[in-house]
Amino acid sequence: MKSMIKKVLLLAIASFALVACNNAAKMAELADQVNIACNPEVLEVVAGNIDADVTVTFPAEYFYPKAILEVIPVIVYDGGEAVGAPFIYQGEKVTQNYKTVSKNQPTSITEHVNFKYVPGMEKSQLVARAKVVYKGTEYAFPSDIKIADGANTTYMLVKQSGAFTPKADNYQEVIPEELEAQVLYLINSSQVRNNQLTSANVKDYQAGVTSAMNDERRTVKGTEIVAYASPDGPEALNNKLSANRETSAAKAFQTISKKLETGAVDTKSIGEDWEGFKELVNASNIEDKDLILRVLSMYSDPAVREREIKNMSSVYKTLANNVLPQLRRARFITSVEYQNYTPDELTHLVNSNIDVLDEEALLRAATLANTSSAKLAIYKQAINKFNSARAKFNSALVCLEDNNVAQARSFLGQLDSKDPDVANALGVCALRDENYSDAARYFATSTSKDATLNQAVLDILNGSYATAAQKLAGSGSCNEALAYILTNQLDKASNVLKDKTCTCSAYQRAIVAARKGYASTAKEELQKASSDAALAARALKDIEFSTVK
Repeated sequence: MKSMIKKVLLLAIASFALVACNNAAKMAELADQVNIACNPEVLEVVAGNIDADVTVTFPAEYFYPKAILEVIPVIVYDGGEAVGAPFIYQGEKVTQNYKTVSKNQPTSITEHVNFKYVPGMEKSQLVARAKVVYKGTEYAFPSDIKIADGANTTYMLVKQSGAFTPKADNYQEVIPEELEAQVLYLINSSQVRNNQLTSANVKDYQAGVTSAMNDERRTVKGTEIVAYASPDGPEALNNKLSANRETSAAKAFQTISKKLETGAVDTKSIGEDWEGFKELVNASNIEDKDLILRVLSMYSDPAVREREIKNMSSVYKTLANNVLPQLRRARFITSVEYQNYTPDELTHLVNSNIDVLDEEALLRAATLANTSSAKLAIYKQAINKFNSARAKFNSALVCLEDNNVAQARSFLGQLDSKDPDVANALGVCALRDENYSDAARYFATSTSKDATLNQAVLDILNGSYATAAQKLAGSGSCNEALAYILTNQLDKASNVLKDKTCTCSAYQRAIVAARKGYASTAKEELQKASSDAALAARALKDIEFSTVK
């Protein structure tokens, strides 16, 4: 009996050896002995491509030495299949130029696969279809061998609308104004002469303050009295003289302002008026004024300045007669605020009397308009009346907001493309048209912060996620959060997304929760995002949520 069992076992072993080593058909039947692994285990789309490394491992005694094995990687997805380049292996006795697999020892071979992404692959499988070829006969593996699930398309959540900022207006809601008069003193005197209090400039000042008092758009805020001495003679004496003039000017001001509302009055003494000296010399026709100004820039010590200027004997007399007397003074400076058109008034004037508005007012009024057509109409007025480059640029941005790229490009074409904002906006137009090479070129020539954010969009589309995260840091945008997700910096992504209420933010929070294993939180966030039909449909196929039931 034992002899019989031994013979049966020996026969079985011999039979297996014959099958394993000498029968190509059995290679197909024993397909489950071939191991195929994939890195990554879940396929990912990067820059429109799916790349993976597939490792095929054959056990010892499996590969028939005279056979050829063809393994075809295939992505099977909703709507079709994508067939990759085959891996072809040969036994040790085959003389063709394929990769040789040993019969006597385990063999592992790693291959690279690449597929172009097409819609539908976000829910797919990478499988292997194999067949053994021997003497013209093919023996197909009984079924596809699953290699990996696919494919992650999270990077496609990137917002490609582009960042851009309108040109600012210089409209002032409150315009500061100053009303000024001054009194002049005789050399080395601090006494205010009567003729100074009845001079034309004092009368004009009084009239101006009176007018401001009676103007409902103007408010008198306060008055400052500033006293000076001319920069000739000892500095200590001039400082004392300036202080005495401060006192006498304050008393004189009480006389001329009895019937005026001048607000709170402050007084101060400057001492030697070198700034006034510089201004008067610069505005004069004095022959050596450049030399005088050079002395002022070279020396800061008042005594040295005075000495060097007095050494210019040819011009000092002119200074003493025409410049220095004007610096022996006290100034009365009243601050007034003019209330410009309010937002409601601007809106009313646009509809009733738009011609009274200057360029700055028009640019501000356009920001108050509620519709794109109304904004464009106001900008058109600024363009026609003032040839406003800012109005042309902002018109382009209004068109971009309406996704009217052609019209936006038409406005931008009237502007200097070297302007960083214009270059960025042209890049946004190219980005919207998916002309990524032109977009990259425009963004590269722009120094605007918006261009950096837009370059980051291209980085994400190109698979340079870490670079994008650096450029987007601090922007607080959904694209910043996405870059952190793509680089697996989930806590940073959560911090960016925590206070956002838009559906795209909810969807990204769901991804973060799913990756961290918080299925219930992921479902809650997906529910918030589901009000966006496109995101709701995406979630059904998104492999990010394969573990969220």
